[in-house]
Amino acid sequence: MKRWLLGLFAMALLSSAAALRAEEDTAIFAAGCFWCVEEAFDGVPGVLETTSGYTGGTVVNPTYRQVTRGNTGHVEALKVRFDPAEVSYAELLEVFWRNVDPFDDGGQFCDRGSSYLSAIFVKDEAQRAAAEGSRARRAADPRAPGARGAPIREAAPGDAAGDY
Repeated sequence: MKRWLLGLFAMALLSSAAALRAEEDTAIFAAGCFWCVEEAFDGVPGVLETTSGYTGGTVVNPTYRQVTRGNTGHVEALKVRFDPAEVSYAELLEVFWRNVDPFDDGGQFCDRGSSYLSAIFVKDEAQRAAAEGSRARRAADPRAPGARGAPIREAAPGDAAGDY
């Protein structure tokens, strides 16, 4: 009987852990230097973890040097793991917009080159709709005429940033 109860308890714990993971979501943003923008997202209640890395390119496991030379197609990006019960994807989009320059086609702020371009990487249609709506609202803002916004791209497998 004890074994049966212990087994039942273990199954309940595993089931609860799986349910908790199901309540998490991810978002991927490229906003220039990933370490600079990481701080902005780390301070948001409901953000569980941020991981700096590279995405959108053609080289598997690129190095920092390869990416910044600009021949891999990668951009520096931040994967944000969050609890949607505490912070919405729309709220994370607002954090993204506060941390990019929508007029800059050559990088972001002091960081220059194609690896520092901004982009929103979406994993499904719900994220795409939210990102497109957010970008359209930004473009319609009369205080920012000519703002190009950021491209919205399909999320691709990413690589964590290594040492450089």
